[in-house]
Amino acid sequence: MNLTVPVFSAGSLERLRRLDGRRRWLLLRAAGLLTAASAIVALLPFRRAIRFGGPVLRDGSISVDEAVWAVEAAARRMPWRAMCIEKGVVVQRMLRLGGVDAILHYGARHHPGSGRLEAHVWVRAGGEIIMGGEQAADFAELATFP
Repeated sequence: MNLTVPVFSAGSLERLRRLDGRRRWLLLRAAGLLTAASAIVALLPFRRAIRFGGPVLRDGSISVDEAVWAVEAAARRMPWRAMCIEKGVVVQRMLRLGGVDAILHYGARHHPGSGRLEAHVWVRAGGEIIMGGEQAADFAELATFP
């Protein structure tokens, strides 16, 4: 039984090589930040883990589209399933470090079928939901960060 999970196949390495330098850097940066965020979310209490995404705004140049693309592309290639909280804090962090005021929203609901409590994270920038919005309307917002 083969238990190893390749992060990049030969085809994906070739696609990575063909990306322009900026996109390659954004993708690799997002992959590193997703790795860090996954560990932080797993190991730290929620109040401390959520701070990962909310550094002070800095001057930089990154577009919302670039950040969302990089995080979604990196998340598809991780050897584990990146959850909405990891993706949310990473896109928020990338944007805030790039000078974009991104706000992370945290919500919860009781699952209609099972009654189990579920949580969801979405990110808003420029007045629009940029990540996680497909399900946001189904959740009651509990908090925003920062």
